Amino acid sequence: MLVRKLADCPEFVAGDGTLLRELLHPEKQEIELRYSLAHAIVPVGQVSIPHSLKTSEVYYILSGVGEMHIDDEVQVVRAGDAVYIPPNARQFIRNVGHEAIVFICIVDPAWRKEDETVY
Repeated sequence: MLVRKLADCPEFVAGDGTLLRELLHPEKQEIELRYSLAHAIVPVGQVSIPHSLKTSEVYYILSGVGEMHIDDEVQVVRAGDAVYIPPNARQFIRNVGHEAIVFICIVDPAWRKEDETVY
């Protein structure tokens, strides 16, 4: 059984500028998993850097309010919302609330640096 505690996962600044903690990644743990799972934070007044992935991604918003940008679409997202981001879509999220936006990221297949383009 593998149990990963968020507090035990080192926090780092991701290529898109979010504060990230990787919970599960098949290249970092000996698990048979197709996707990667991470915990992300965008502080108040901040915005992630526009980027795209060759893979699909899902954000599940845990807290906060954001303005999600996917290609030419913009929509307000908040706790309880799941956002599907198709492969190769230009995306970023802007914190428009009064608390940090906290969300879970699922990337399928698992995130790889060579699959990401930061604008």
